Amino acid sequence: MNETPIDLSVVITSYDTREYLRDCLRSIADSAGIESYEVWVVDNDSRDGSPEMVRDEFPWVHLLVNSENLGFARANNLALSRTRGRYVLLLNPDTRLRSGTLAEMIELMESRPEVGLAGIKLLREDGAMDRACRRGFPTPWNSLGRFLHLDRLFPRSRLFGGYNLTFADPDGEYEVDAIVGAFMFFRREVLEEVGLLDESFFMFGEDLDWCYRVRARDWKVLYVGSKDILHVKGASVRKNQAQMNSHFHRAMLIFHRKHLEQRYPFFVNWLVSCGIGLRWLFKWCLIHIRRRPRTAGPGRGPGTLAE
Repeated sequence: MNETPIDLSVVITSYDTREYLRDCLRSIADSAGIESYEVWVVDNDSRDGSPEMVRDEFPWVHLLVNSENLGFARANNLALSRTRGRYVLLLNPDTRLRSGTLAEMIELMESRPEVGLAGIKLLREDGAMDRACRRGFPTPWNSLGRFLHLDRLFPRSRLFGGYNLTFADPDGEYEVDAIVGAFMFFRREVLEEVGLLDESFFMFGEDLDWCYRVRARDWKVLYVGSKDILHVKGASVRKNQAQMNSHFHRAMLIFHRKHLEQRYPFFVNWLVSCGIGLRWLFKWCLIHIRRRPRTAGPGRGPGTLAE
């Protein structure tokens, strides 16, 4: 690792998201108030010309090109092990930053030494908040409330809204269990203490796992609702919904077995495994039904998996 310190390292993993990636990199280049930073883009075998675009239009970006899709955790780890910033940001390619966001996050972290990891509000293209930007851990009860949509029926309820924190002020600032991997801003010390992302997660779940490990080291995970960025969400996921459905539900099973299984008796863990399997099957059926050609009526694309 280079010994010369800089303020910030930004790490982006991309898979067939050329146009979104271009906008994301432009928003980073337009950021104000940062004295020194570096950007790493890890390309997961894109076939849409993403690497060529980065080389031609953003020659200052450090580009790593994989010959296969290594998944989110492995790809990010390739760059994380090379970064040299005092702070590090994991950022999705389908996001766009506001000009002062990065400098403001550094200022916030400087003023809150107990915070190891921070996330902000993510807004979708229609202006709605991406509910995954602040979360509780997927305990059996939190997961049940989410899977049965009880959090949508009773959004003010702490009992049913524990997964997406639907009862909490979206514009507030408070400690949470977890934030989403689309924007994870953390200290160098946290990376050194906690280690890299768990590569047993191919896609989905590695952010929850990392937040769990960060909190286990007594660092706070902070949600900052006063700051926001645009998040298109699912730009690469939509290309293979069936495969991503499998990755998502496998990640939930890995997380439960790694961190939660020891807390519960056998029958609860058995119900969790059955519930994850049934939900995978339900989503699989929906995906294939939506793929069928329709003779009349407007089409409706599939939604994203992880909220």
